[in-house]
Amino acid sequence: MTFDNSKSSERRRDEATVELLKKLRDKLLSNNISTARQAAFNLSWKQEDGLVILKEALFGNYPETAKKAAAYGLRSMNGRMQKMALEVHEQGLKHLDRTTKAVCVKSLYLLKGGVLEKAGFGGRHPSGKLIIKEITKKNGIKTKVTEEKTHSNI
Repeated sequence: MTFDNSKSSERRRDEATVELLKKLRDKLLSNNISTARQAAFNLSWKQEDGLVILKEALFGNYPETAKKAAAYGLRSMNGRMQKMALEVHEQGLKHLDRTTKAVCVKSLYLLKGGVLEKAGFGGRHPSGKLIIKEITKKNGIKTKVTEEKTHSNI
């Protein structure tokens, strides 16, 4: 009798797992990038099942947000799944879709330790040094003005 209980318990757990994977897949294909990234991160913890869904989103005919989120999920994989995720990214380099290629190039760059530069604020000196300028007034008198430029590390 315990054998029957374990089978029904296992079946319910499998049904619940399938339902959870369907919900995560639907969220992954969302147009909202935040929702898609959260779903991709959750799928990255689902081992082979997550890998299959993320691979489908990356190589399928889906919007760019889904592809970017899928690449994020693949980058987030840990343990033994990292090598498989890296192979999926390398397959993406050979894909015909230019969006998939671009997403995989950027993702591989980040995987290998690259750091993307953020858009800067125009005209600022990042060194944080003092800059001395001479300003000429209308009456011809020159004055020196000292400005302190600081750079905050964000």
